[in-house]
Amino acid sequence: MIKLSRLNGEVFILNANLIETIEANPDTVVSLTTGHKHVVREPIDEVIEKVIRYNAEIQAVTKVIKREV
Repeated sequence: MIKLSRLNGEVFILNANLIETIEANPDTVVSLTTGHKHVVREPIDEVIEKVIRYNAEIQAVTKVIKREV
C-alpha cells in the first residue's frame, strides 16, 4: 500500500498491486486494473519510487518469514 495525495490535499492509501498505468496530463493520473482512476499531487517519478519501495519492503519481509519457517 502506498500513501498518495489528491489534488485537494486529502491523503489516501492505494493498493500498489492494482496500478495498471500512471500518466501525466499534466496532473498525475493513476489508473487501476479495477477501472478506477485517481488524480494525485505527486509527480510520476515519486509514485514509481513509492511503488518500488513498497515492493522492496514486501520482498524483505517475505525473506524474513521464509527464514523463520
